[in-house]
Amino acid sequence: MDNQTFRFSTLRIEGLKVAPEFTYPAFILLLFMYVFIMILNLGLVVLIFFEKNLHNPMHVLFCNLPLNDVIGPTAVVPTILGYVFKESSERYVGYVECIIQAYVTHFFSTTSHSILMIMAVDRYVAICNPLRYTTIMTNKMVAKLTASAWGVPAILVAVLIGLTARLSHCTSTIFNPFCDNASLFKLSCEDTSINNIYGLTFTVVLLVSSVGTVLITYLHIVVLCVTSKNKQMQSKAMKTCSTHLAVYVIMFVSGLIIVFLHRFPNLSENRKVASIMLNVVPPFLNPIIYGVQTKEIRLKIVQLFTGRKALM
Repeated sequence: MDNQTFRFSTLRIEGLKVAPEFTYPAFILLLFMYVFIMILNLGLVVLIFFEKNLHNPMHVLFCNLPLNDVIGPTAVVPTILGYVFKESSERYVGYVECIIQAYVTHFFSTTSHSILMIMAVDRYVAICNPLRYTTIMTNKMVAKLTASAWGVPAILVAVLIGLTARLSHCTSTIFNPFCDNASLFKLSCEDTSINNIYGLTFTVVLLVSSVGTVLITYLHIVVLCVTSKNKQMQSKAMKTCSTHLAVYVIMFVSGLIIVFLHRFPNLSENRKVASIMLNVVPPFLNPIIYGVQTKEIRLKIVQLFTGRKALM
């Protein structure tokens, strides 16, 4: 067989090196977090879907976040749980399955940014142009924003993974706890310059767009709050924006930790843990933050469990 086109049909996942005494606690903790993520995020989606009072642009756009927060952990956590009690030499995954997992994990992280970007735009319009909010944030506009938040990442990540899938292999070991783009193209001994250039460009464009959108919209909101004497508007801006900003910071810092740990090869095990946490911690915290801080959602949740309206 031509070595230039050779690809392993089965790959070995090195995964985490967990001490025997921590195997069961790690399994239980990760399983608990995954179940918690599924219940809370799907619960929020169902609540927004059935509650007509929540059928407004802000909550419809927010609904994209818990949907995405279900996708990311589902692509990673069940696989890791299946490997916990296996030796490193027994952890195998099919190449096609690995490609799919890499695509979904990168799609999840990219879509997290795009969803928070469109939510920032919605907050900007609601606070800075309240009188024009209903004419700007129409059902058509909400549909366009939602489609772009999912569609653009789907295409960009498809190109990213497609460039990697074309490469041949000279090794078959994935050193990450799960399949991702970097781990896949490191299997090849070919020239990966195109992959590196596209990957770097992809990352820079994503981060500049994400940080730029959030920074610009929030600067406008802050300026308006400082110059305005409307206390009610200032209070509304503080409550809605603090929730969105908290979710954004958690996601951004989680990703930044992985980038930082990549600089230190001796901290490879810490990087592996951080890569898992990136797919678990934000989806775990996001529904809690929004459930507690967003008044409309909080009131509906309290009503659901107590049968009476919550006090303001």
